[in-house]
Amino acid sequence: MTTAALFIILFGCIFLGMPIAVALGFSSMVTILFFSSDSLSSVALKLYEATSSHYTLLAIPFFILSSQFLQTGGVANRLINFAIACVGHIKGGLAMASVMACMLFAAVSGSSPATVAAIGTIVIGGMVKSGYPQSIAAGVIANAGTLGILIPPSIVMLVYSAATEVSAAKMFIAGFIPGITMGLMLMLAIYVVARIKGLPSEPWIGFWPATKKVFSTGWSALGGLMLIIIVLGSIYGGIASPTEAAAVSALYAFIVAVFGYRDMGPLKGEPWKHKSENLFISFIRGLRDMVVVFPKAVVHPEVRKTVLDGAKVSIMLLFIIANAMLFAHVLTTERIPHVIAESIVGLGLPAWGFLILVNILLLIAGNFMEPSAILLIMAPILFPIALQLGIDPIHLGIIMVVNMEIGMITPPVGLNLFVMAGITGNSLLWVVRAALPWLMILLVFLIMITYIPQISLFLPEYIDHLKGYK
Repeated sequence: MTTAALFIILFGCIFLGMPIAVALGFSSMVTILFFSSDSLSSVALKLYEATSSHYTLLAIPFFILSSQFLQTGGVANRLINFAIACVGHIKGGLAMASVMACMLFAAVSGSSPATVAAIGTIVIGGMVKSGYPQSIAAGVIANAGTLGILIPPSIVMLVYSAATEVSAAKMFIAGFIPGITMGLMLMLAIYVVARIKGLPSEPWIGFWPATKKVFSTGWSALGGLMLIIIVLGSIYGGIASPTEAAAVSALYAFIVAVFGYRDMGPLKGEPWKHKSENLFISFIRGLRDMVVVFPKAVVHPEVRKTVLDGAKVSIMLLFIIANAMLFAHVLTTERIPHVIAESIVGLGLPAWGFLILVNILLLIAGNFMEPSAILLIMAPILFPIALQLGIDPIHLGIIMVVNMEIGMITPPVGLNLFVMAGITGNSLLWVVRAALPWLMILLVFLIMITYIPQISLFLPEYIDHLKGYK
């Protein structure tokens, strides 16, 4: 009775158009009031615990703020130029470079919509001018942008870690090979389509000029690329936790955007090096500028707006997470996950059959709900069943993240679709049609991730082996 009431109220509120976060909190409180023996005081306690007791979740606002600085600064543009220098001369190279740029930006942002917005805003117009159909350009970026939650650091992985108490660092490590594999699959598909449709490529300028261009654009993009090394290197090297690394990433992104690339803030437009200066003098002058201008930079209107935008996104996401954790609390208090787990195990489903069921449930949920809410609701239910069936929790986590990727580009609640509609100025239906052919690649990739667990587990197991060997 309690289970039925909880889910009927939840889905009833969603279909009436109530925001997901409010629907989760409202259904939980109504269930506690009328169908549960739990105290209503647990609502306030759980909401407080959701936003203060989960140390891993503190990383989310920092990664969001870091992403906002990188979007506003010139990091995305420089990453795109670097990607074009690497693969632009191949048939369909501009689209392939866009995928590569999405992979690189994903590794510094942790957000799928941010990746689509940062890369799509710049490359789609350029691809259309170069002779690409707008539908292909939009479809490629909408799908490649989903890498933002698969390639570490990933906000969605942090949510899964908070919901299941699985190591966030191990989840990040596990996302590397799947993220690269998916990116390569998209690039291979682009190459095939480019051959069939005769899509353009950048002219080949020769080996040495091309090599010089790769190094020069790579040097220009080094400020953004270093963030990958700083964040992931500190986590995997045992120097910092994911939350501490996220805080460092926010500060570093601010310094790069304001004092490094100078694309925002009081030094905007000023060159790093004057013609009369050597590199050492330029470096000293840059340090002096940082010390003198720092107080002005902190209160600069562009910086304040960027911090405010990051705060809005963080508050929205944390509000969803808090209500989803309240919902998960009701599930746990009423032993709903245990009952469902016993029922499914009682059916005698093998592990592969259970994973089919998991994918179907998550793909359906992805059409209607935000990824963080889905993970916080479904993970407490699916996690104990997976453990009983011998499924590795890291493997289950990557499967769930890939499902969330697909949910980002499936209507009616696919966030990437709305971002792409805003960038292109086209209707949501047009964006869905543009993204649909490339979505097939993600579905094939989901099957691979589900039934070839070593794609996800090889790197974490190898690193554990090295630690054990030492």
